Amino acid sequence: MAKEAYINTRVDKQLKARAERVLAQVGVSTTEAVTMLLHQIVLRRGLPFEVRIPNRETIAAMEELDAGKGEVSTDATGDVFDKATRRRNQRRA
Repeated sequence: MAKEAYINTRVDKQLKARAERVLAQVGVSTTEAVTMLLHQIVLRRGLPFEVRIPNRETIAAMEELDAGKGEVSTDATGDVFDKATRRRNQRRA
C-alpha cells in the first residue's frame, strides 16, 4: 500500500521522547507505531483500548503519584496484587 498521506500533530516533547525510547526497545519507529494504531482502529472499528473517565479513587491515586507520594514496592508483581486485593477486601468488610 502506497503511503501518500501525512499526519502532523503536536505533542508534549517529553512524552514523545519517552515513547520513542520505548518504541526503540521493541524495534518500532513512531511512524510504524502510528500506522499500527490506525490499522487497529480500522480493524476494531474504534480505539484498540478502553477510554473511560477515571473514578474518584483513581483520580486521587494519580494525583498522589503526581505529587511524588504513594507506595513504592520492590515485591514481585503477584505479591503486590495480593496486598492490594487484601487491602481492598478489608475496606469492604
